[in-house]
Parts: sequence; C-alpha cells; structure tokens
Amino acid sequence: MKFGIDRLLDDRGLRRPLAGKRVALLAHPASVTRELVHSLDALAALSDIKLSAAFGPQHGLRGDKQDNMVESPDFTDPVHGIPVFSLYGAVRRPTAAMMESFDVLLVDLQDLGCRVYTFITTLRYVLEAAAQHRKSVWVLDRPNPAGRPIEGTRLRQGWESFVGAGALPMRHGLTMGELARWFKQTLGLDIELEVIAMDGFAPLGWPLGERVWINPSPNAPTLAMARCYPGSVMLEGTTLSEGRGTTRPLEVFGAPDIDARRLRQQMEKLAPQWLEGCRLRECWFEPTFHKHVGQLCAGLQIHAEDPLYRHAAFRPWRLVAAAFKALRSLRPDYPLWREFAYEYERDRLAIDLINGGEALRRWVDDPAASAADLDTLARVDEDAWRAEREALLLYPC
Repeated sequence: MKFGIDRLLDDRGLRRPLAGKRVALLAHPASVTRELVHSLDALAALSDIKLSAAFGPQHGLRGDKQDNMVESPDFTDPVHGIPVFSLYGAVRRPTAAMMESFDVLLVDLQDLGCRVYTFITTLRYVLEAAAQHRKSVWVLDRPNPAGRPIEGTRLRQGWESFVGAGALPMRHGLTMGELARWFKQTLGLDIELEVIAMDGFAPLGWPLGERVWINPSPNAPTLAMARCYPGSVMLEGTTLSEGRGTTRPLEVFGAPDIDARRLRQQMEKLAPQWLEGCRLRECWFEPTFHKHVGQLCAGLQIHAEDPLYRHAAFRPWRLVAAAFKALRSLRPDYPLWREFAYEYERDRLAIDLINGGEALRRWVDDPAASAADLDTLARVDEDAWRAEREALLLYPC
C-alpha cells in the first residue's frame, strides 16, 4: 500500500504542477514516509519543490504537547529556515499573512476516522481560507485506521465547534482526501483541490504488516486506540478518566469510586450486542496527569487488538454509551457529566459538543430509555450518511 506522500515523492510527473510554486505543508508527527522520514524533510530534499512554510495542527508539527488542549506557538524551523505556523495557538484559522506565504498547501495528516478529531476541523478551516485567498490545496491521502464502518448520530445544526466541523456521524468511514471532497461539495467552495490518492487501498483500515503506527497525536499510541477513539473520546466529557496519564490512553477508562465488575455486568445486561468485536477486561490504573491524577482507579480496558478484534462487529460508540447508561442505572446520582471549558467552548456541556447535540446525554439520563431507542436514533443517521458518502468515495468499501 502506497500513501499519498510516497506517491508524490516517487513520481516526478505528479509534482510537475508544483514547479515554480511556493509550497507549504500542513503536517504532524505521523506525517512520515514509508522509510519513516518526516514529510517536511523528505519534501525539502527534492530539488523541484520550493518549501516556503509549514503548518502544525493541535499538538504541533512535531507533536510537542503531550496533554490535551495545550496550545503551540509559531516558530522558525531550525533545519529548513522556514516559518512554522501554529493552527492551535493564537489562532485556529490561518490568517491572511499566513496564507500569503505559499501558493499551494500540501495536507499530509493521519486521521483517526472520528468526527471529534480536530485535524478534520483544521482541514475545513484551511480549505475555506484557501478558497477565500485563491490558493490550491493538495491532500496527500492516508488510510482511515477505523476503516469504512459508520457509527453514531450526526452533528446537529447549530452544534458546530472545533470538535464538530460538520454534519458527520461520529465514525464517518472516509479518508482525509474524501473528507476534503465532502467539504468542498457541502460548503460550496470554489477551490482548486487535488487529492493524491493511495495505491493498494485496504478497506479494513490500517495496512497491517506493511506500515508501522506513528502517534498522530501524543495520546494516540496504538492502532487499538484509533479503533476505540470514536467511543472513548466521549469520556473527555465525563468525570471518568479516559486513561490520559497512563500507557493506554483512550483504551482504558474508570474512576476511584466505581465498581468495575458491576459496571461490566450491567453493560452486558443492557446491550450485549454492543460489546461485540472486542473484549472488556477489568483493570486498575493510576493516572500520572489529567483526571484523577495520582489516584488508583478501577476501570475497564477495551481490547480492540488481534486476536480479540473483529472489524465488522466492533461498535465503540455504542460500547461507551452502554458504559454511561450502565453507570447511570447503577448509581443514578453519579456526577457523570463534567462541566469545564472544552476546546474553546464555555457555555455548552462537553459531552454535547462531542456528540454534536444533546441526544446521547438525554438518552443516558432517561431511566425509561432503552438500548433499542438509541439504536433507532443512530441508525437513521447512519443510513443517511451511508447514502450521502457514496459519491465521495475514492476507494472501495
């Protein structure tokens, strides 16, 4: 399987339209070639590419910010002598001055396949800015590690935020190149957009045995985490630890004051069909930073790695929703929803921002609501998205 960056590097003909243009790169730590050379360094080594600037999304171009929601500054790259602009610092949308630094922007971002992952929003923002300033954007495509499955409700109108760039379901099943096509279409952008597609696409997600996994953000250390993320990201809107400050962030969850065994048993009673495709294991962990730092937490680990992982059956959004519902039924007064400033939003609950509306939270808090109720709600959106995305696909399902 050959990613977009590798095709661009190997094929001088693909690069020919870039001749004489000032080229910028939007990238992060996972923006590497097959040989694990960072894309910025690989492009800079080409005699026919004139690099004029670089951009970094959340966590920075080099992944320097370990914890969540920590801003990165602008700087000058010490090796290549070009400005590196942060799109998660003083601004999240590129300024006019930033846009003046290039003619063509190459986007080489490894996504996780989840609407909440902020690289999707950054993609939207640079596409909008490029349309406004008459710049070209090339997306160097990479695989969606969550594959083609669709899951979750779609973001509702009025709930757009930095973790909700548009009316996508939680697990959208598109690559970044396909998402760029969707943004161009739905936003009506007048923009020159080029997608350097992959060769040898693997519809099941990551090309196991071919490419190593590099953290696209510091708390995305494993392929299993990427698989879990469309569900485990919802933990960020709760008082439960999502495992930040441990070696398995967003694969483990828990708190000092819960009974993990009773929680798992209640989940199995509530919706056993939502727990398929993986294995839940009771565990203990002590976060070294973030929620419940220094406290021993009881919790569960979602094992979504081989040989326990079954791609078509795994439904992480429903699994974590079942955990919330189970905890609420066991302890109706548990302070589950966390109230804090989340991704620059202060007036709306984080759990609602993450889900793109209030439906999930209301379902959890309603004692009369069943698993079938949430299933019905989600399936309407999932079916509609499946039909809508068909025209966007560059690769088989």
